[in-house]
Amino acid sequence: MSANNPAAVIVLAAGGGTRMKSKSLPKVLHSICGRSLVGHAVAAAQELTPQQLVVVVGHMREKVQAHLAELYPGVRTAVQVEQNGTGHAVRTALEALAADGVELDGTVVVTTGDAPLLTGATLASLVGEHAAQGNGVTVLTAVVPDAFGYGRILRDEFDGAVAAIVEEKDATDAQRAIAEINSGVFAFDAELLAEALGRLDTDNVQGEEYLTDTLEILRTAGHRVGAVVAGDFRDILGINDRVQLAEARRTLNARLVERAMREGVTVVDPASTWFDVQVTYEPDAVVLPGTQLQGATHLGEGSEVGPNCTLTDTTVGAGAHVSNTTAIGAEIGELASVGPYAYLRPGTRLARKAKAGTYVEIKNSEIGEGSKVPHLSYIGDTTIGEGSNIGAASVTVNYDGVNKHRTVIGSFCRTGSDNMFIAPVTVGDGAYTAAGSVITNDVPAGSLGVARAQQRNIAGWVERKRPGTDSARVAAEAAGPKEA
Repeated sequence: MSANNPAAVIVLAAGGGTRMKSKSLPKVLHSICGRSLVGHAVAAAQELTPQQLVVVVGHMREKVQAHLAELYPGVRTAVQVEQNGTGHAVRTALEALAADGVELDGTVVVTTGDAPLLTGATLASLVGEHAAQGNGVTVLTAVVPDAFGYGRILRDEFDGAVAAIVEEKDATDAQRAIAEINSGVFAFDAELLAEALGRLDTDNVQGEEYLTDTLEILRTAGHRVGAVVAGDFRDILGINDRVQLAEARRTLNARLVERAMREGVTVVDPASTWFDVQVTYEPDAVVLPGTQLQGATHLGEGSEVGPNCTLTDTTVGAGAHVSNTTAIGAEIGELASVGPYAYLRPGTRLARKAKAGTYVEIKNSEIGEGSKVPHLSYIGDTTIGEGSNIGAASVTVNYDGVNKHRTVIGSFCRTGSDNMFIAPVTVGDGAYTAAGSVITNDVPAGSLGVARAQQRNIAGWVERKRPGTDSARVAAEAAGPKEA
């Protein structure tokens, strides 16, 4: 491992987050841009390729552990049963590693689980400077417009090194005026960290073991305490309530949208466009206003999405057009057309040049190349071949109340408007079905399926059964004078 690959990264995520006012969700599991707060912390840490990655959990730890096990299976967790401060949390992580026989030699990075804007690049800068300067500990700092609530950085007036960090509740008025703050992110020499943690006490307003006190301990012992100032102060901002959560979401989204534009995507209105962190794209894709791209959505080259689309885990092929559509887990092929006002549910696959038109819902179905479902239809559990056209107001009736069944419509079929296909049923290649038909039996290839009652007109019914109505009046006028 190189000097820039730390021996361990420890993510502190045990706090209760009471200001979030959430009864069922721990703070670190609140999400922005498609990833939990702790997920952002883990993702940034993984960019360093550490030998060990440990998340310290406490409040609602079962939920946090389950979340991490599902999405980040290589991450260890250490349980801080009682939240006795950040120093105690780090010691808990080191003890958990030691219990597993892990001996740390090198740099240990400590970061927080509630700073979703912190990037891997910023962490790499911290680790690099820590190694280059030979520091005992290096703290990531930032100069912020409003330092309220943060620990202030006290600098040595002679060499500018970090003398100490004083917490808001322990600071004097003069110290509270300092704009440089502690991010809660540090790079330590592993051996020195362990020694300093053993000397912590709880002689402070909170009665807790402050990790920040280790800086003074190491400095007093003659070790250099350095600092790296974050290039963007927003990188280090923690989330304490839902207002800050929304602010961070806007900031991260702006970064994601800007990156997409710089990589060749046209975003017509960045202010009304939302990207998740997993979204990918190719050059010359166009995103129109009011569009949300969520999960592992991908936009192909030259595709156009929007306005007013919400696509989740959906692939849009090159040159496809998607308008006013909600799609979840769908595949939209090259040059396909979707919407406006379409709903593509999981398992929908539109082939090249396929169409899902206005007020069309499709679920778990394959629409073949060049086939069209133009309007006012529901297609569920269906396979449609190439070049077929489904008439307006058609439904594949796939559910009998117990089981789902599949409909198969072949290639180059023409089905009439207002058709019901009662699955399981097959319409063969080149077959037609008549408008208004309820298709309950297979239609052989090249046949016309007709399944509707013979029309019968009952003369004079309205005048006899609805006397005195406007309908009866105009019907009588249309019939003309009655013979004497």
